[in-house]
Amino acid sequence: MSLKPRKILGTPYANGAKLLFLGAGELGKETMIEAQRMGIEIVAVDRYANSPGMQVAHRAYPVNMKSERALMAIVAREKPDAIIPEIEAINIDTLFKLEKEGYFVAPCAKAVWTAMHRERLREAIASTGARTSKYEYATDLASFKKACDKIGYPCVSKPIQSSSGKGSYFLKSKKDVEKAFKEAEKARGSAAKIIVEEFIDFDVEITELSVKYVNEKGKDEAKFVRPLGHYQIEGDYHASWHPWIEDGDEKMVKKIEKQVYDYSERIMDQLGGYGLYAHEMFVDLKNGKVYANETACRPHDTGLVTLASMPLGYSEFALHAKAVLGMPIKWHDRIIEPRSSAASHVIISHTEGWYPQYNVTGAYDDDTSVLIFGKPETYPERRMGVVLSCGKTVDQARRKAQASAHKVKIDAGQGWKGQEITEKHY
Repeated sequence: MSLKPRKILGTPYANGAKLLFLGAGELGKETMIEAQRMGIEIVAVDRYANSPGMQVAHRAYPVNMKSERALMAIVAREKPDAIIPEIEAINIDTLFKLEKEGYFVAPCAKAVWTAMHRERLREAIASTGARTSKYEYATDLASFKKACDKIGYPCVSKPIQSSSGKGSYFLKSKKDVEKAFKEAEKARGSAAKIIVEEFIDFDVEITELSVKYVNEKGKDEAKFVRPLGHYQIEGDYHASWHPWIEDGDEKMVKKIEKQVYDYSERIMDQLGGYGLYAHEMFVDLKNGKVYANETACRPHDTGLVTLASMPLGYSEFALHAKAVLGMPIKWHDRIIEPRSSAASHVIISHTEGWYPQYNVTGAYDDDTSVLIFGKPETYPERRMGVVLSCGKTVDQARRKAQASAHKVKIDAGQGWKGQEITEKHY
């Protein structure tokens, strides 16, 4: 599949290009906003009404994302210029059918099919020659025990299809096996098979953002954002910062970044298509080694920090929107550097309810922004927003973002009391 460079933009509802998003969460919302800045018409599809992306889209459809009939009907009606999958819980087979009918799926149906399934993805990454942790697969408790014993403890288990760390477990010893196996049932997708991975004693976990696009001459080209660092709590993103490191041995840093860009390009080429790819990797600074872990074929939650760190028009969302629309990405170098040291920190809910309110007293600081996603439902441990901060150093930005995020208080007790929750509220 090839994209032609786009040189003319239009107007929504008339002669502009149209993007259809399958999934309209907070990441899709930011990509939609970037596309709208270019006059693009946006159609949002998600499993529930009033999702973050639906709040900014020109039109929205709340439907069962696993229904081929529903997705095909929407596409036939809207006839979008590009279809952008944003979540795992969709009918992947439908994407191949749409591609055969001539629709552009970003980055391509094969890439989405591969990246949304851990076994297919791990085998694709390993086939490129990129270094990975040791791994085994299991389908039942007996084979799971054998896989854990073979890999050794500590190790990490993950359901074959999920997101945001749901269903993953860190096993310290044999005592955790049954608990980890049961935890896999919480997968957002499928736990029919579980991957057991060697635990890597890494120093930093990074996200490398790479983008494949067509340049003004109609040739494929790639660019790479300097890596950003992040950390997770129970397998879910909690904070990120950009750049990933500001000190350390310069020679070693360059050696590591060379590996990162090399692995990213290999994986991106193996998956195919056009758009933004987010590669999660482990960095062993002591030994100068990089381990490729996972890749998402779309903007990544850790990349929210690029809204603050990157030059105007070069956030991960802007890069994705430009690439899938056939717009050129102009930059003087192959590596796109951040303009500022910046950090993000999530705003987590500790309550449940509908239409929450946010007390932001004391949350704002110099060079700090509070992003509320606008999710209509809240429950414990759900990510409801994020704080972005810039600083003279990454450490300063991280401290500011964390302090501000912890000052945001979520209240879901008002506005819903005494009302019956019905389907119309979804």
